Amino acid sequence: MKLAAIDIGSNAIRLQISTIYDKGPKLLFKKLEYVRFPLRLGHDVFNDNRISDLSKLKFKKLMKTYKLLLELYEVDDFMFCATSAMRESENGQELADEVQKELGITINIIDGMLEAEMINRAIASYLGGETYLHIDVGGGSTELNLFVKGIKLKTRSFKVGSVRVLEHHDSPVMWNDMEKWVKDNVKKEFGKVIAVGTGGNISKIFELARKKPGHALPIKKVKEIRKMVEGLTLDQRIYELQMNPDRADVIVPATYIYLQVMQWARANSILVPDVGLKDGILLHLLEKNMSQKKIEFKTGRF
Repeated sequence: MKLAAIDIGSNAIRLQISTIYDKGPKLLFKKLEYVRFPLRLGHDVFNDNRISDLSKLKFKKLMKTYKLLLELYEVDDFMFCATSAMRESENGQELADEVQKELGITINIIDGMLEAEMINRAIASYLGGETYLHIDVGGGSTELNLFVKGIKLKTRSFKVGSVRVLEHHDSPVMWNDMEKWVKDNVKKEFGKVIAVGTGGNISKIFELARKKPGHALPIKKVKEIRKMVEGLTLDQRIYELQMNPDRADVIVPATYIYLQVMQWARANSILVPDVGLKDGILLHLLEKNMSQKKIEFKTGRF
């Protein structure tokens, strides 16, 4: 079975196509294609509350390109999900409707709660019975999820993201709200808190730390790397650290968000599984298709 996830974020738009093999003790997701295009919708929306005509034109071209890739790979099922930039834009739904009419593509503009739920699907296998605070920092929003003894107790989405902070559109009120939420919900009786970070920026920090997969990154090391990156020019980040230009300018504000949340939660380390919204979408599609196959089997349609 071939499945595809398209994550329409505030800083970039990603497509991943995977083949799912079900012939061993566990399912295997084999990545066939991955494309990340740096179309920063958040720049338009957080400054002007709408997606510009130029960005709309590029967006439609990109959606057409992704549709062709889905057809070429003969994908069985797919899902397009848009997050904070499109859901906050005054013409986001209008653009989604135009894409539906012109290309036959349905774009699901999801809220922060569903976004968090999708990402939770992807990180579930990395969590044990301890206390975890999952931090997912995007371009326009940060999703926080609190897990205690394997159970998700609380979840909340905040309008604090890397692009917002970079362009000074983050609200002090929202920062205060996020701090209060963390301190009110991450209680001392829950014991030691382990942070779990998802998002391209924390993945890059983990890569720069040269840690082995599965090992936690101490907060002290995160601070050291942030300070090192902050001391470099954008050109140095691009050429010496091999960052994409649209990563080089947001990585410092994004890391600041992770660090602030960790400090509020008294988390001394952070796990960084290499997963995100696109992986949650793929799992959702798999569950949907497996459920459908069971129904077909029971009704004799298989």
